[in-house]
Amino acid sequence: MSQRHRTNLRDRSTLLGTPDYTTPPSSGRSSPYAVGREVPFQAQGQRYADDLEGQNDEHLEGLTAKVKLLKDITIGIGNEVRDSTIQLSQMNDAFAETSGILSGTFRRMNNMASRQGCRWLWYIVFLIIVFWFFIIVWWFRR
Repeated sequence: MSQRHRTNLRDRSTLLGTPDYTTPPSSGRSSPYAVGREVPFQAQGQRYADDLEGQNDEHLEGLTAKVKLLKDITIGIGNEVRDSTIQLSQMNDAFAETSGILSGTFRRMNNMASRQGCRWLWYIVFLIIVFWFFIIVWWFRR
């Protein structure tokens, strides 16, 4: 796998579009260091439980954001499928209409050919001969 491909997979903004959804930053509640604040004395077990609960809350917020992102992506896919289905249905109707027009034209052409007998065949042969004559003259004139 190339390095460029790996970079694109890690860059979520290009992969997912606009950065509307981000994993929330850590709140500092789960940090074992009390930066800038005094921590009153707590029992060791209570502090460990509070740290775990804080970490769980942070992970829950991150998972909630990811679930919302996946939900919006699936809704977008559903909308795209619905729009594509409508467009295909319209194309199917247009092709059916074109088929009807062509079959009517072919039927009228066959009726015309049957009414005129074999004269239409001689007209086509005459046009082919004239066409070849013009091509031969053009070819030698170049």
